[in-house]
Amino acid sequence: MGSDRDDAAEAGTVVTPSAEFPPLGDEERAALGRIGERWRGPRRADDLPVDPALGRHDHHPAPTRFGRLAPIDMFTVAQPDELVATGAADLPADRAGRAATRLRRALIGPPLSSASVLYERMRKLVALPVLSSDLLSSVAYGPEAMLVVLVLAGSAALGLALPLAAVLVVLMVAVGLSYRQTIPAYPHGAGSYIVAGDNLGRTPGLAAAAGLMLDYVLTVSVSVAAGVHAVTSALPGLSPWAVPLGVLVIVVLLAGNLRGVRTAGNIFVLPTYAFVVVLVAVLAVGYAKAAARGFAPVPPPSVPAAEGLGLLLVLRAFSSGAVSMTGIEAVSNAVPAFRPTEWRNARTTLGWMVAMLVTLFAGLVGLIHLDGLVPRADETLLSQLGRVTFPTGPWYAILQATTALILLLAANTAFNDFPRLLFFMARDGYAPRRFLHMGDRLAFSNGLVALALTAAVVFVAFGGHTERLIPLYAVGVFLAFTLSQTGMVVHWRRRRGPGWRRRLAVNAVGAALSGLVLLTAAVAKFTEGAWVVVLAVPLLVLLFRRIHGHYARLHHALALHPPPPAPPAEGDELPQQVRHLVVVPVARLNRASLRALAYATSLGRPTLAVHLAPEEAEADRFREQWRAWGDHLRLETIVSPYRSVIGPLAHYLEALHAASPDLTLTVIVPEVVLRRRRYRLLHSRAEQRLRVALRALPGVVVTSVPVHVSR
Repeated sequence: MGSDRDDAAEAGTVVTPSAEFPPLGDEERAALGRIGERWRGPRRADDLPVDPALGRHDHHPAPTRFGRLAPIDMFTVAQPDELVATGAADLPADRAGRAATRLRRALIGPPLSSASVLYERMRKLVALPVLSSDLLSSVAYGPEAMLVVLVLAGSAALGLALPLAAVLVVLMVAVGLSYRQTIPAYPHGAGSYIVAGDNLGRTPGLAAAAGLMLDYVLTVSVSVAAGVHAVTSALPGLSPWAVPLGVLVIVVLLAGNLRGVRTAGNIFVLPTYAFVVVLVAVLAVGYAKAAARGFAPVPPPSVPAAEGLGLLLVLRAFSSGAVSMTGIEAVSNAVPAFRPTEWRNARTTLGWMVAMLVTLFAGLVGLIHLDGLVPRADETLLSQLGRVTFPTGPWYAILQATTALILLLAANTAFNDFPRLLFFMARDGYAPRRFLHMGDRLAFSNGLVALALTAAVVFVAFGGHTERLIPLYAVGVFLAFTLSQTGMVVHWRRRRGPGWRRRLAVNAVGAALSGLVLLTAAVAKFTEGAWVVVLAVPLLVLLFRRIHGHYARLHHALALHPPPPAPPAEGDELPQQVRHLVVVPVARLNRASLRALAYATSLGRPTLAVHLAPEEAEADRFREQWRAWGDHLRLETIVSPYRSVIGPLAHYLEALHAASPDLTLTVIVPEVVLRRRRYRLLHSRAEQRLRVALRALPGVVVTSVPVHVSR
């Protein structure tokens, strides 16, 4: 299975705009040639009443009443049989649509060409704060989460904080080293989902993906809630507006990420670095004061015991402190977002992240112990530490401000990884294919919107008070950690390369400790809300499998097979088997598109096929498939570098009509008809959007050739 993924990566189907257009398999290519051998068209491929190569006209067609701009300006000539859509081709024809497009571009910026995908990547100095905001912000509440449980056994139990912190540091290092080994082994990203799926089976991979998805949603809602709470604590007058403020923050994060990876990185760099600098200052000054008194710990105030000190309480404290590790997997999921060499830069960035996490976490736990601080309901431990360290001056206010800001922006890590995880799942058929699409700014817009909507719903449903969701963190994220590292143990046992025993030992330690945290959190926090994740993970896995089953049935129904002597109903893929057509948009060569082409050719009228590709590589690949089929019809390829389909196609048809106004264009669109309504959300329904776009254009008829999928 891993080799198949590598082959797919080499074919350019990992994180490129062409991932929406998977190549044909060997069997389908052979079937395509056999179908082409039996194809008998009534006319030559180039016998058309109008030249589809718009840019090669001596006299350009003039603007029409329908089009405010000259249609010929919508396209440029790249090479024979290929046009390239310009940015103007993305604009809708109606005034309201153009206004909406301009507003969108004002908010998120002008669209980027597909060729810019390599430039929309992060260098290490930008990737470090962008991908570590969730991880580093967790040190603001991770140590306190551990001490809140220990203090239940009285102030004497706080002495266990240091050995527990030492074990947690071992866990952090083990998990960090594990993911450092995962990155070069799986350089195309997706982390736990790919590792668990390749080595443990598809169900563990989907379970890891479900755990990460829940973690990302909770990261956004809880981080925003914590940040808004910090703001309203400083400005109590804003308390009644906590929920609208939180939703506004989510919208701002969404807008920032819709502007693209590089722009979003530049926006969120400064707050993360500022938080790290301030915390380092706190540690430096705090330990300097402790050194002045010989590192003698200040006795903590007496706190009565609420329950006995036992193994279960210690394990609960350990699992609570482990929330400081949420976000450590972010880099392995986002390897393709780095500049080349991707895996090397990602591994270096992860090393710096883990080093910063260990330094800040261990330093804060040690300083809290030396200063004799205990958790209080009215003030966070970090705030207490700031007051003790900086009793005068502006540093305390700066600490609180940067803490609030990093908590708000911690959600940005989820906005980076959630859509990318959905992309890999959609590529494998376990999520709707619309998540493969890159938006105007080469970001996974559909995944970003899905995350923002889900997190906003959770945030609003809990009224902005999402503290009860914090216990769910450990269950979801450590499920992914455990499965990923167990998968790497299997990986090293299979590969047995140089140093495999050492690598296996590192992953085995990480898997054991992660599994311990997972089991403890699931049992000890079950009644506190962990049951939600325990229930949600198998339900999500079931949903993923249902989606995959639908796509598998659809692929089987549309796959190319050698033509039978007597085809069944809706199996007529050859022109001599049908009777009627003219312009056929073809996204990919399958049974639906071949049936539309056959129907078009059978009408006995000149027939033109049009293919829109997001980049040159996909255009070349499709033309090669077209030749394998037999090149029976004239094919015009349009490269749409901004990945828009409906706009360039509508403007192209308008230009054809302008070149010969007396010509009636009949656009034949292949349409997959699904028997079950619930599956319709898994498809883009492009034929309906094209029909709306062409409704006002005179002389153009849009019809569809249905192919029914019975299951």
